[in-house]
Amino acid sequence: MNRVITKEVKVGNLILGGGNPILIQSMTNHNTEDIESNVSQIEALTKAGCDIIRLTVPNEAAAKAFGEIRKRVNIPCVADIHFDYKMAIAAIENGADKIRINPGNIGGQDKVREVVKAAKERNIPIRVGVNSGSLEKDIVAKYGKVTAQGLVESALDKVRMVEEADYDNIVISIKSSNVPMCVESYELVSKASNYPLHVGITEAGTLYAGNIKSSVGLGILLYEGIGDTIRVSLTGDPLEEIKSAKMILRSLGIRNEGIEVISCPTCGRTKIDLIGLANQVEDMVKDYDLNIKVAVMGCAVNGPGEAKEADIGIAGGIDEGLLIKKGQIVKKLPENQLLAALKYELDNWK
Repeated sequence: MNRVITKEVKVGNLILGGGNPILIQSMTNHNTEDIESNVSQIEALTKAGCDIIRLTVPNEAAAKAFGEIRKRVNIPCVADIHFDYKMAIAAIENGADKIRINPGNIGGQDKVREVVKAAKERNIPIRVGVNSGSLEKDIVAKYGKVTAQGLVESALDKVRMVEEADYDNIVISIKSSNVPMCVESYELVSKASNYPLHVGITEAGTLYAGNIKSSVGLGILLYEGIGDTIRVSLTGDPLEEIKSAKMILRSLGIRNEGIEVISCPTCGRTKIDLIGLANQVEDMVKDYDLNIKVAVMGCAVNGPGEAKEADIGIAGGIDEGLLIKKGQIVKKLPENQLLAALKYELDNWK
């Protein structure tokens, strides 16, 4: 697939856009004023593969806490601002690597200029975000309802507000919980602008529904080469967002860090607790810094063949199983030794 090459924007020590690696984002779900819990959560997210983290900054106390948190973590921090331009400036003064605003509700062009002035002094990007749930009434009236065309018109209008303040260090995001509308919006804005795009399906839902909607929407856009940074928005633990984002990128062959676990869907031939075993393997491999594929199969008859594309695998039978490498049977083992045998191989992988 061919990436849409956008303008490069620096976020902390990372480069967003310009064909650089697609960056994974998430957002903390603790009160920003609780410094310790946010630092702890960000450290866990960083370990899981998060590249950029966003925190809400609704008041002065949160802005000061944001600054302390930023000093203690190792990934760029984005300040999420709603309505109050003073909070955007306070976040910038407290070390934000990027801010997220909607220039349309920040208080008018004069207030936008104040925010841009502060951002320009530190050369930090502004993520201009619009959302289908808060699209301006006149645009809704113009198109008769909320549409992709209306969302893009709104987004580009907000971009112009920042550009008119003599600044082009911009990232664009257009969010909708409607997957087709969201996809079409990004397709349209990608053709109309060269700014890097933050893509995601907003208010996607719980772990189950949210993952499906995000995988469909992000999968289409990423396959088309659209998107420079992504967030999988889930109602749940932000760690799940990182796991899902990594899997989406891996499934498309975009990022291949870490171990990929493949497993068969089970059938009448399955004679072991394959579901339990696959979950144990997936949990076990997350701490290995190996770029390999591990197969977990439930049938000793077809297992070796089905696992031939994996670097290493295990396949279960009746009270026993097989250790497989590159489709070749290496060893026959009792069922209760399969997990330990796989761990030994991973520990000694070269």
